[in-house]
Amino acid sequence: MSVTSSAPTTPATGAAGPAGDRADTGTALRPHAEQDFAAELTALAGADDRPRPPRWRLSPWAVSTYLLGGVLPDGTVISPKYVGPRRIVEVAVTTLVTDRALLLLGVPGTAKTWVSEHLAAAICGDSTLLVQGTAGTPEEAIRYGWNYAQLLAHGPSRDALVAGPVMRAMAEGRIARVEELTRIPADVQDSLITILSEKTLPVPELNDEVQAVRGFNLIATANDRDRGVNDLSSALRRRFNTVVLPLPASADDEVDIVARRVEQLGVSLQLPKIEAAEAELRRVVTVFRELRSGMTEDGRTKLKSPSGTLSTAEAISVVTGGLALAAHFGDGVLRPADTAAGILGAVVKDPGSDAVVWQEYLETVVRSRDGWQDFYRAAREAGAS
Repeated sequence: MSVTSSAPTTPATGAAGPAGDRADTGTALRPHAEQDFAAELTALAGADDRPRPPRWRLSPWAVSTYLLGGVLPDGTVISPKYVGPRRIVEVAVTTLVTDRALLLLGVPGTAKTWVSEHLAAAICGDSTLLVQGTAGTPEEAIRYGWNYAQLLAHGPSRDALVAGPVMRAMAEGRIARVEELTRIPADVQDSLITILSEKTLPVPELNDEVQAVRGFNLIATANDRDRGVNDLSSALRRRFNTVVLPLPASADDEVDIVARRVEQLGVSLQLPKIEAAEAELRRVVTVFRELRSGMTEDGRTKLKSPSGTLSTAEAISVVTGGLALAAHFGDGVLRPADTAAGILGAVVKDPGSDAVVWQEYLETVVRSRDGWQDFYRAAREAGAS
C-alpha cells in the first residue's frame, strides 16, 4: 500500500481555499487571510495573466502585488499587507518558486507571522497548514501521529495514521508554515532535514513514504531574540533561504502600519467607530521608536532602552486598547489618558529596571516636550495607580 498521494488539481482562480469552507468570516474573531482578503485575491487571479508555478493560484508577480499593494487595470485597489522594502518580498516569493524553503528572520513584531500567512494565502489559498513551535513541540507535530484506538485495534495502517500539517502540504502541493522554529527542540527541528532535502517523509512503520508533489514548500519564522535557545543546525540552515525582515525604516512607515492594522482590528472586533487621532497614534510610535533605539528623534539625547522589544505589534495593541477605552469609557475621542496605561504596560516588563527607564524618559524627554504635557500627566497618573 502506498502512502504517496496525488493532490487534487487546484483551480487557478478564486481565493476561497479549504480554509474558506470551515468558518463564517462574519462571526470569526480573526478570519484567515484567505477569508479576510478573498475579494482582493479573486480580483488578482482574474487580472493575472503571467505564468504561474505548478499549483500556485497566482503568479509570483501577483503574489508580490498582493503583499505590497497596488491598483489593477480594472481599478481594483489591492491594500498593502506589508510596508517595507519591495526587494524583501520579491526575494521571499521567488524563494518559494525554487526547491529551497523560506526562513523569515527578525526581531519580535516585524510581521514575520503576518507575511508568512499572507504568502501562503496568496500562493495556495490555505494558510492553515501550521505548526506552532514551542519548547514542547513533539516530532509528531512536524511528521505525523497515530489514532491510537485504530493502532491498538488493527496495528499500523494508513487509516491509523494521522497526517500533520507538513505531511498534508507535501501530499497536496501546498505551503506549510512553521512558526517560531528556534523555539522547537533541536532534535525535533532536524526532522525537517529529510523533508526539505529529499522532499520525502519516510513512514517506517508502514515501510513506505510520502513524496512531496509540485507546489509544496515550507515557510518558517524565527525570532532574533531567540538566538542561543535552540539554534538551527548547519545542516538545517542550509536548507533555507533566509530573509531578514527589518523594523520599519521611518516613523511615517510605522505610523502607516499601525494605522492600517488598528483599522482592520477595529472592524474585526466590532469596536465603536472612532477615528484614531493622528497626533496620539504618532505619539505612541514616537515613544516606542525612541526607547527602542536609545535616542530621541532629534538625536540630541541618549536614552536607556527597556528590556522588552517595543515592537510595532505592541504599538498596534496599545492604540487598539486606547480606542476601546475611548469608545467605552471615554468621550469618543482618543486622548493621552487612553494610551498612557497601555504604553506603561508595554515598556515596563521588569518592574525594577524598566520602571527606572520609563521614569527617566518621562522626566528628561516627555516633561519638557512641546504639546506633550497632557501625556506627561496621564503617564504619571498611570504609573501611580
